[in-house]
Amino acid sequence: MDICPKCGLPIAACICEDMAKTQQTVEIKTEKRRFGKIVTMVYGLEGVDLKETAKKLKSKLACGGTISDKVIELQGNHSERAKRALIEFGFNETQISLK
Repeated sequence: MDICPKCGLPIAACICEDMAKTQQTVEIKTEKRRFGKIVTMVYGLEGVDLKETAKKLKSKLACGGTISDKVIELQGNHSERAKRALIEFGFNETQISLK
């Protein structure tokens, strides 16, 4: 039986990611890039699987994106929709700020 190194529970019962979702502050910002392109940046996602979260966001918002330096970058202006999607994924609404 595998044990989680963070919480000490078996992997099947691990609650680390759920706890991380409710305890962290997430910032969603938009940036204007070259040629007038808008990019939505999601900061502050630590303790969760960034790759899986980015994949879910890209699928939910029907856009492209990437991960760079622990920041999820989504193509287009999706700040409001990204906030609603993160709430659906289990993040705390009061901990998500739009800037």
